[in-house]
Amino acid sequence: MAYKISADECIGCGACAGECPVGAITEQDGKYVINADECLDCGACAGVCPVGAPKGE
Repeated sequence: MAYKISADECIGCGACAGECPVGAITEQDGKYVINADECLDCGACAGVCPVGAPKGE
């Protein structure tokens, strides 16, 4: 089960991308997305997001 970032909630700050240990998070059109195939489901991104946009699927 991978994490997914809600595009409606993401404010584009990038805090999550810097925290991902495998680099599974990238910026697209001012929002951040998680590559589900690379996500380790560690939750590090959710722990640093100021608006709680990353959620486990």
